Amino acid sequence: MTSTMLVTGPGLAVALVALTAVAAAVVTLGRLGHGRQIVVAAVRATLQLAAVSLLIVVIVGSAAATAGFVLLMWAVAAATSGRRITGGRTWWAAVPIGAGSLPVVAALLATGLLPPRGIAVVPVAGILIGGAMTATSLAGRRALDELTTRRGEVEAGLALGLLPRDAVLLVCRPAAGQALVPALDQTRTVGLVTLPGAFVGVLLGGADPLTAGVTQLFVLIGLLAVEAVAVVVTVELVAHGRLRPA
Repeated sequence: MTSTMLVTGPGLAVALVALTAVAAAVVTLGRLGHGRQIVVAAVRATLQLAAVSLLIVVIVGSAAATAGFVLLMWAVAAATSGRRITGGRTWWAAVPIGAGSLPVVAALLATGLLPPRGIAVVPVAGILIGGAMTATSLAGRRALDELTTRRGEVEAGLALGLLPRDAVLLVCRPAAGQALVPALDQTRTVGLVTLPGAFVGVLLGGADPLTAGVTQLFVLIGLLAVEAVAVVVTVELVAHGRLRPA
């Protein structure tokens, strides 16, 4: 067998089911509280990827459809992150996600670094929006948790004459900054610990290792910029009371 692609068939289906069951069983036995969510996430991923696989040819063949799909990714990311941060429904999470990812996509298109074709725009936009979503969720959750546990310090800052925004930032900004740790660690260890998806995907697509490495470097550094913007905007929204528990 000389193919470099993952072998599809009944064996792959069995492996996916087994891995899902193992993950759900481990978190259930460990009382982490996410057993059902793992199963739901796996089923949703299967259905969503199946749908996208069927529609992708139509989507990437039309500029309007490509733009609409990117906006759909943004909306879904905002809804997901908003629920993760507040426990309820809020669209304020769309601000940091969009502020971090959409200007980068627009700049890449404007400079010609990203070909204006759906087959190129959709995966790049998806990677950047996904990174911004993760950073927004982590920063928002950490910031709100810190405000809950250190409420007394915020009140002490107010008593000393700090403005409400400054008192909140003093407490939650360092904690929210931890949302950048996964992206930083991945960038620092790329090639030594991990070979991320963009690198492997370009190699599997038939490109040479140098092209794959340059592509992955662009993705990693782009994600650092996108997530940095998303975290800063998220912290400001928390400080201004736009993102708070439902």
